[in-house]
Amino acid sequence: MKFGELPLLEAEGAILAHSIALEGRAFKKGRLLSRADLERLEAGGILAITVARPEAGEIGEDEAARRIAEAAAGPGVKVAAPFTGRANLHAERAGVLVCDRERLDRLNLVDESATLGTLPPYAVVAPDEMVATVKIIPFAAPAAAVERAAAIASEGGPLISVAAFRPLAVGLIQTRLPGLKESILQKTVAVTRNRLSALRCRLLFEERCAHREEDLAPRIAEALGRGIDLLLINGASAIVDRRDVIPASIVAAGGGIDHFGMPVDPGNLLLLGHVGEKPVLGLPGCARSPKRNGYDFVLERLVAGLPIGAAEIMRMGAGGLLAEIPSRPSPREEAKAAPVEKPPGPRIAALILAAGRSTRMGGENKLLAEIDGQPMVARVAQRLLASRARPIVAVLGNEADAVDSALGKLPVERTRNPDFREGLSTSLKRGLAQLPPDVEGVIVCLGDMPQVRGHHLDRLIAAFNPVEGREICVPVRRGKRGNPVLFSKRFFAEMASLAGDVGAKHLIGEYAEFVAEVEMDDEGVLVDIDTPEALAALREKRSAAAPPFPLPPFAEGEGKIQ
Repeated sequence: MKFGELPLLEAEGAILAHSIALEGRAFKKGRLLSRADLERLEAGGILAITVARPEAGEIGEDEAARRIAEAAAGPGVKVAAPFTGRANLHAERAGVLVCDRERLDRLNLVDESATLGTLPPYAVVAPDEMVATVKIIPFAAPAAAVERAAAIASEGGPLISVAAFRPLAVGLIQTRLPGLKESILQKTVAVTRNRLSALRCRLLFEERCAHREEDLAPRIAEALGRGIDLLLINGASAIVDRRDVIPASIVAAGGGIDHFGMPVDPGNLLLLGHVGEKPVLGLPGCARSPKRNGYDFVLERLVAGLPIGAAEIMRMGAGGLLAEIPSRPSPREEAKAAPVEKPPGPRIAALILAAGRSTRMGGENKLLAEIDGQPMVARVAQRLLASRARPIVAVLGNEADAVDSALGKLPVERTRNPDFREGLSTSLKRGLAQLPPDVEGVIVCLGDMPQVRGHHLDRLIAAFNPVEGREICVPVRRGKRGNPVLFSKRFFAEMASLAGDVGAKHLIGEYAEFVAEVEMDDEGVLVDIDTPEALAALREKRSAAAPPFPLPPFAEGEGKIQ
């Protein structure tokens, strides 16, 4: 790659190496410089800039990141659209992250230009949680290095996957000794139920008996015949030997001991056994606590259907010191909430502004005009539903009943703007008021842009990063800005204070330092339908292109007006 300072006249088509801020406009690093960009920079007094130019045999940062990420992604993992040389991988389901550490190290040793980082192997992950990220360090990477990294990522199966939690039915037996308080036993039931619920499992029953082999062994045999997938045994006294009460009772019930002890503290005294095909866990005393311990390491893999035996347990020592000590207080977390409740981040909503009067259409409501056999507003909504944005809220006004009917069963939330005649700002304000408080941003979409697709929104979401100063994400096609635009939550108050027939476009100029221009792969973000001529041209183009885009079925009651 060529890198260095060039006179403006020689920089067309090069990549801007460092961000430049001018009054009312910010040029972010990584921008592919056009002739118009250079003219603006020259007008701002800039005579020379530092740029990069990829050479033959190199692959651009986004394409390189995409190739490696897609090669690494296995079952249960999806790849987000790359941006600024980064491609994030997200979990598609709740489960345990599985990663081949040896191959990951080999991939990262290929070349300094290509990196892949993951969460720790066997981490518990929630749907949509980021589990890994590919980052290309320079603006382009050697093609040979990218190909080698991708080959390592895919050899012998995918490098990264998520083993889904299975909804197991679990039984719990607790043993008693004189002096053991009933309150401790009751607390253990509650802690166990919560721990299992977090993994999408359920505690089918809990029983108690004396801490003696002659009492426990028949209870084990009987419990395993009650339709459970896993049996937990919490002893009144810790297991200290393979011949102690709990392991002896498992053997007496017809089972065997797979392993006793583990290099995790708390959790050293865990016992793994089986009776027939059913796993049985003899729990350490720390299992009565909601804090994370070695028991969780084993339980999570069992529920995810991953191999777990003596060898796997004996390899848990790295990262196995969980005990709290004065120099490292409170490293253990409280038991996690159910993975499905963890925030996916970032949570981005979308508004469809569909309340306008279509004044330039000669009396026809353009949102009801058919394209490929479906109303324009339904086509827009359907395409947005293919994105990661949720919720999607349509703001209705002009001919609200007809627009609502056109949306049909599409799972789009709807709200009516009684003040739609007062202009665009009223619809924006109404839509913002309907968003959940935990959204981090909103993509403002126009109902008359039927060529916008879900992946356009996903590219905006991939670019969004308030920490790195990307709080307004604008789609661009060959240097021309379009719609929709993603705004960070920090701008909601200003957006809600607008009046008249104006949107939030002025914020792009006022906060240029927070703007990220996101290059798109087609013209859809530039096409809006305001006139009969524009509608006719689109219909003619569509009739010569793909077959109609059919509406999928949705359940009754979805997308009700609020």
